[in-house]
This record gives sequence, structure tokens and C-alpha cells, in this order.
Amino acid sequence: MQARHLLSAIALLGVAAQAGACALRMALEQWPPYLYSQPNAGPSGLDWELAQAILKEAGCRLALQPELPTARRQRQFEQGQLDLMLSASMTPERRRYARFSIAYRHETVGVFARASTQRQFQHLSSFDALLRGKASLLAPKVGWYGAPYARAQPTLAASGRLSTFISFSQGLRMLDAGRADLILGDTLALRHEAKQQGMAISAVPLVALRAPVHLMLNKSNTTQADLEHINAAITRLEQQGVLAAIRSRYGEP
Repeated sequence: MQARHLLSAIALLGVAAQAGACALRMALEQWPPYLYSQPNAGPSGLDWELAQAILKEAGCRLALQPELPTARRQRQFEQGQLDLMLSASMTPERRRYARFSIAYRHETVGVFARASTQRQFQHLSSFDALLRGKASLLAPKVGWYGAPYARAQPTLAASGRLSTFISFSQGLRMLDAGRADLILGDTLALRHEAKQQGMAISAVPLVALRAPVHLMLNKSNTTQADLEHINAAITRLEQQGVLAAIRSRYGEP
């Protein structure tokens, strides 16, 4: 009997040690439908649900910090004041101070038109086709949206066919007001904001970017073992269909 109690105690200590081995701090942000908070409600969104499932499976605890502006959140992460960022793209510069999980979903950057005008742009399947035509484009002021867009951007700007926006809410209002024919941005985020505004938009064939995104861990405050636990958790949850079920609820293939 004592032996059984001792074994049970050792097992519980092992679980506790595993859970305590990975404690991550993350700042909230408003990035619907990926991560956002409603008044008097907790966080929600696609990335939030995916991260919750992954971290629970990996035995990690998550401590939420207050919402921060994007630039300040990035700076605090680089300074070691935050341990985790979601929906991260892997870059050589970031690898100096961060570890990256295997991909847990993909991001798609598409181009949309007002639903009433979408048929006019069905021939647009590349930025070369866009440059050959006369259509104007709205695009986010900051961010990386793929090499083809980066190559086309100077020509579009020089010809007066490119306008930029800070938020998708602003960009869609500009589109609705006729400031441009098309808008570029994260597919799910644009569709979510259009639904919030009661605006009908439709995708054109041009897809600017489809790329994997990762959990980004602060290299100073986490270990390679933490990363391996998280990667193993992602692999198991993918095999079980758990992550796919979450993604499908948000319309992500």
C-alpha cells in the first residue's frame, strides 16, 4: 500500500515538474479573428484556441500580460520581458533572440474587391497582371506580404495606384468609399472585419502570400526542451485532428 502511495506521489511530482518547466508570459493584443478580447470577457480567437490547446498538451502554463501596442510588444519580447508571441513568421533576424515551433497553421494574404465589382477582376491572378491593368490597390502600411507584392509596390505607388491604411477597419471603409478598386490583407482578418461592418467583399484569384506561422519563444527565457515539448504537442494534436477542427471553425482550411 505504501509503495503504491509512493509511486502515485512520484507520478504527481513528475506531472507538476513538467507543468512547472514551461511558464510563458504573453501580452494580449487585438487581432481579430486570431486573438482579441471583448469587454467583460476573456480572450478568444483562432490563435488563442490553438495556443491554448498546444500549451495544455505540452504541459506549459501561460501568464497573460496587459495589451500592448505592436512595436512595444515586440521590443519587450526582444528585451526578455515576454516569452511568447503567436502567429510569428520565421526570419533570420528573429532567430538571434527567438526559438520557433513547427508551423501550427498557415496565413493567407489575399486580394479582395467589393462583391458588386468582383467580376471585373477575375483575370487578376498575379501582380504582373495587376500592373498591366489600371486597377488601384489598398494595402496595409506596414508588414511583409510576400516578394511579388514587394516588387510591385514601388511601381503601384509611383503611378498613384496604391494607398495604404493602418487598420482593416479603416481599409475597408476606404474600399467602400471607392478610394481604390481592391484591398490586400490577411484573408481571415479582412473577412472578419467586413462581416463586422456589414460589407460584402469577394476574393479575386490573386493570392499574395501563403506561408506557415509559428509560436515564437524567447530564447533567453526558454529552453530547447521547452520547444521540443511544444513541437511534440503540435504533432500529436495534428495527428488527432484537434488543431484542424479548431481551424475549420474559423474557416481556415
